[in-house]
Amino acid sequence: MDSKYLELEKRTQDFSIAVRNFCLLCKHDLINREYIKQVVRSAGSVGANYIEANDSLGVNDKKMKMRISKKEAKETCYWLTHILTYHNEELEQNRLSLLKEANELMLIFAAILRKLD
Repeated sequence: MDSKYLELEKRTQDFSIAVRNFCLLCKHDLINREYIKQVVRSAGSVGANYIEANDSLGVNDKKMKMRISKKEAKETCYWLTHILTYHNEELEQNRLSLLKEANELMLIFAAILRKLD
């Protein structure tokens, strides 16, 4: 497999783990609990679908899995905007950094999809 695919696989895995670690530090109150569940799921799905896209059975399968990765990255942005950091500056900076990474991943998948069409 091409090294650029492996690099992006690692990047998506690192992102998923960073989201998990961020969520472990957040306050798990009534409000955040649901947002945390959602963001952990969507962040993990970004990389999982990208890995499946690289093991695809054809171009249409690859496109579908790439679209799902893009959609999950977008959804992760959505949930990250909802998680409350309760004025904890370090947590807030972490949240903003993860939001930036999710957006960058979304743009990368969009670019890959354009090349596949």
